Amino acid sequence: MNNVDKFQKKLLCVCQNMVLFEVIPEIECDWGTHIVIQCPKCEELFSIDKQCPAFQTIELLLKQNTELFSNEEQLSYSTDCHSC
Repeated sequence: MNNVDKFQKKLLCVCQNMVLFEVIPEIECDWGTHIVIQCPKCEELFSIDKQCPAFQTIELLLKQNTELFSNEEQLSYSTDCHSC
């Protein structure tokens, strides 16, 4: 399952609402482009392809949705970032 497919179901957001995140397939930051998701309630943006200081980290969502990423996926996400 790719990262986008994982967000096609309701998840608990950091705003404590169960939501279906909107997937934005391409958004730019100073370092390149990303796939991001946006909460329809709090409108927070989360980068789901790699860590980026311009967006919230998916790790915040993983604390509340523990089965979202495997350990390997979490490691890959946390080591693939602009500031690493």
